[in-house]
Amino acid sequence: MTTQKQQTLKLALWTWSWVATLAIATFGPKFIWDDHQLLTTLAIAVNLSNGVMMIIANRNYFNKMDELQRKIHIEALSITLGLAVIVGLSFSLLDQTNLITFDAEIGFLVGFIGITYMVALLINRRRYL
Repeated sequence: MTTQKQQTLKLALWTWSWVATLAIATFGPKFIWDDHQLLTTLAIAVNLSNGVMMIIANRNYFNKMDELQRKIHIEALSITLGLAVIVGLSFSLLDQTNLITFDAEIGFLVGFIGITYMVALLINRRRYL
């Protein structure tokens, strides 16, 4: 297996591990251990540490890329970061001023970030490859 494939697999495993521990930390207090503070704190700590490991795996993934791949991803990330800040703050203002009829939940922003990154990545790949 090539180094790039190994890094991709490691990143995927840490990402899914983080998602799983986030689900446990989110739904555990409600459905598994009935609001036990110690277990909830432990679940959040495990999720946080998995998140740090996912970030390290992501960094390693980027470090194994060639210059063109890195450029494509960095441009997609910069577009995503800019739009996330601008759209996220505007979305929050819409909620604060009651111009939308629902709460501006963080899940909407997370979804927006994911979609923005994928679209920017696809556009950049088409542009450079």
